[in-house]
Amino acid sequence: MVTPPYRIETERLLLRCWQPTDAPALNEAVDSSLEHLRPWMHWATGEPSSLDDTVELLRRFRGLFDTDQDFVLGIFEPDGSRVLGGSGLHTRHGPEALEIGYWLRADSEGKGLASEAAAALTRVAFERCGVIRTEIHVDPENAPSQAVAERLGYVREGVLRQRLPPVRPGSGRRDEVVSSLLEEEYTASPAAAVWVEGLG
Repeated sequence: MVTPPYRIETERLLLRCWQPTDAPALNEAVDSSLEHLRPWMHWATGEPSSLDDTVELLRRFRGLFDTDQDFVLGIFEPDGSRVLGGSGLHTRHGPEALEIGYWLRADSEGKGLASEAAAALTRVAFERCGVIRTEIHVDPENAPSQAVAERLGYVREGVLRQRLPPVRPGSGRRDEVVSSLLEEEYTASPAAAVWVEGLG
């Protein structure tokens, strides 16, 4: 598999590898959206984080990216001035598949930005990285995230029971919906039509 680029541009977004210097902007994005994120993102239960902890987290993300182990990216305004969320191409399903993840700050929801980011990463996964399969995993109750997968032509494969960790103490494990797009389906999918700079 070919490594994804450090920087990807779409019509309205910049997706790029995190840098330790992004820590204050990431903390601001997460802290302003905790109530929005906590129902779906188990990592949000441990927030807010100190600036030092976030710097260390972003160093780990960068190290994993540099060593081709996992590819976590930030979602920014086109000029890089503001963190809008986070995304990634995750390698946990084997060498020929990538899982696409995404989250947005509360004031960026409802504008189609998650779909734009996920479409860009779908294009990168197939056209740059050369995978044969991409996946999107979401909580069954997270209708907006499921809609992103459907909008991009992903096919719902099924529900994995009690796969996701609890989002709050004592709440129990959650189910997970898995949707996928195959190499032979990609060209005809809506994701393939999204403008992306950074595939070369």
